[in-house]
Amino acid sequence: MSLLAIDIGSSRCKAVVFAASGAILAQHSSSYIPEFPRPGFAEINPEKFWDAVCVCSRTAAKDLKDPVHALCLSSHGETFVAVDSQGRPLMAAILNQDSRAMRESAQCEETIGRQRLFKITGHLAHPMYPIPKILWLRKNRPEVFASTRSFLTLIGYLLEKMRHPPYADYSLASRFLAFDVQKLSWSDEILAAVELDKKLFPVPVPAGTITGRLNSEMANQLGLLSGTPVVLGGHDQPCGALGAGVIGGGRVYDSIGTYESLLAASAAPILNDKALDGSLNSYCHVVADTFVTIAYFPSGIMVKWFHDLLYGNGACEVRSDAQDLESSHYASLETHAPKGPTGLCITPHLIGTCNPEFNPRARGLISGLTPATDRAHIYKGILEGLACELTIVAEVLAEAVGEFEDIYVTGGGTRSALGLQLRAALTGRRLHIMSRQESVCLGTAILAGVAIGEYASIQQAVAGVVEESSVLHPDPAMAASYRGQTKRYKQLRSTVVEQSERFFLTDEEEA
Repeated sequence: MSLLAIDIGSSRCKAVVFAASGAILAQHSSSYIPEFPRPGFAEINPEKFWDAVCVCSRTAAKDLKDPVHALCLSSHGETFVAVDSQGRPLMAAILNQDSRAMRESAQCEETIGRQRLFKITGHLAHPMYPIPKILWLRKNRPEVFASTRSFLTLIGYLLEKMRHPPYADYSLASRFLAFDVQKLSWSDEILAAVELDKKLFPVPVPAGTITGRLNSEMANQLGLLSGTPVVLGGHDQPCGALGAGVIGGGRVYDSIGTYESLLAASAAPILNDKALDGSLNSYCHVVADTFVTIAYFPSGIMVKWFHDLLYGNGACEVRSDAQDLESSHYASLETHAPKGPTGLCITPHLIGTCNPEFNPRARGLISGLTPATDRAHIYKGILEGLACELTIVAEVLAEAVGEFEDIYVTGGGTRSALGLQLRAALTGRRLHIMSRQESVCLGTAILAGVAIGEYASIQQAVAGVVEESSVLHPDPAMAASYRGQTKRYKQLRSTVVEQSERFFLTDEEEA
């Protein structure tokens, strides 16, 4: 028995084949580079996602002794594709990091009301979400809007390519800013307020739904057997939480990727005043009758920016050993990093802050440079800034969901021992490093296994395949040495956020 999980990120697609035991049998990844045609715009040809899925699937499945018994897809949130009556894309996919719809986002909050919007959707208005961008399209690209049959999630678009219904699971539907997380349906109130027809949006169904089976044409493109079941996954963060065993109260998950997200699970959405004040997201888990509450911030995007600044944008992606080469770059920087605090304060907000302010105008800053500052200093300063940022969002999350002492960690950032040490010390919490770092794909594979009956339940699957490899305790001496720098970081961050409207307007806002 083997299960193929494919996770479509904003810059890389990854396919992992798991045995029912959770052992990894094969894996492959493929990168793509977004396009930034104008300031604030971030797009990509959706066919690049499909091509990457096909390459990853064929490569991962080609030498398996036991053929794939089910395919399941997960993806990053917010990115969407406008398709016509034939399911063809009308324009490039608009990515989650695109911030063109700042005015429309503000209009959503003004029209619906900040508190009312949060009580319905578990989210607050922000230009990352599809609804403001769809309103932008209606105003600025009326020909696209008029020709659109549906605004699909990325998974929905891929399902359409497979000739399957382009469903949206509850977790990804939640990321539109128009989904009622308690009624589990599109909100008539919100759609009426923004004058959008419910028919423009995909049918929402639970994660783990079997959407159909591959026909011979699609099976050939994906390198799988005709008739293979396709299972609907969900948003990468809840899928990763499932892969780390965070399926109920009492555990908090940290995914260190392009964004770093702290996630707590609960039996109901957390929609209290503390969650509202902290701009938290509380929405549907990929586990039935369960919800997640997350606080997050830009993380890996800052590290990747610095890497590409040093070694060239996309320099590693064209090589077959890209991941190993990139890892060696980071290892070299970490080896030469100075002992103790750098004295630098580096905020990671290249595309704005997330929790607690959700300010898309804020920008990253580096403070404290001297003639002695070198690349290793800046690299460690970035890691220090990320640890400071994690401390802030951990405090915000704890105020809403209750205090926690343990964090279960996965993602690319776990490859940095220094980064983990800083996170543990500055947050004062124990970090449980998971054995299988591909937690998003593992959670996605669990959904596939339950759907086809390989596992009796989510709970049985988690008990059988989820394990941790080590526990990192906070170092009090390291924490003490960073008290001054942490204080300065928070002061600088506060200034950046407060002054963002004065100094960091977009070109459209200035016009």
